[in-house]
Amino acid sequence: MQGSLPAWLRKQGESMRILFIGDIVGKGGRQAVKTTVRELMRENRCDFCIANGENMAGGGGFTKSCLAELDESGVDVFTSGDHVWDQKEFPDEIESVGNVLRPANFFDGQPGRGYGVFEARNSVKVGVISLIGRTFMGVPSNCPFAKADELVEKIRVETPVIIVDFHAEATSEKIAMGRHLAGRVSAVLGTHTHVPTADQQIFAGGTAFQCDVGMVGARESILGREIEPVLHRFTTGMPSRFLVNDKGIRLNGTVVTVGEDGKATGIERVTRDLF
Repeated sequence: MQGSLPAWLRKQGESMRILFIGDIVGKGGRQAVKTTVRELMRENRCDFCIANGENMAGGGGFTKSCLAELDESGVDVFTSGDHVWDQKEFPDEIESVGNVLRPANFFDGQPGRGYGVFEARNSVKVGVISLIGRTFMGVPSNCPFAKADELVEKIRVETPVIIVDFHAEATSEKIAMGRHLAGRVSAVLGTHTHVPTADQQIFAGGTAFQCDVGMVGARESILGREIEPVLHRFTTGMPSRFLVNDKGIRLNGTVVTVGEDGKATGIERVTRDLF
């Protein structure tokens, strides 16, 4: 932690700090984000916040009403992944919410967009790309590496500060993406597994990396779900309804420090145990 000096009081040209929040799971996750993100932003002197929100609606997908709950939360951009279309209304709603990104390497013709350039609180432009992996994911998609190459080149015309959310299962695929983009983006941060990894590092060239940021979900759970139904599925092979546990929430996040040249100079994990 580096004190609580507000971002807008820092000297021009000083490094900016970006808070990335792991997968938001259910009502409890939304409540945690709603009540905690602004405090974390102040404590960590952050100028911008990204959160993966694809499990916010009952554990799967987005709704416009769920997003409305988080309008004042401090999250600037929501990324997503394989559950983005779980709520049947959302394909028709995504075009009306300008701060939600679906995976950029989904097939052409799907609604929404997969990247954007946004303005941080210190007036620096931040490029954000949402990508989905193909190994063990089971969701049809185009090559994330080729799409990353295309979008990074396009965004760097506007800003060197680029954050990539790579929503993927295999650690090898995530590390490969980090190495592929090393020196070309500010950070490659993994989501999807809901388990925070301790491999945060800065690759040569100034790209921060972490295999998985984790989740905003219940500590007493299996990936944010009630324990017993998941155990029943594993031990019997029979289907069961995976209910979200909305109590005893832990928020996992990561703070990346980025210079005005877009190079990362620091990365640190953030954990907050809540209600």
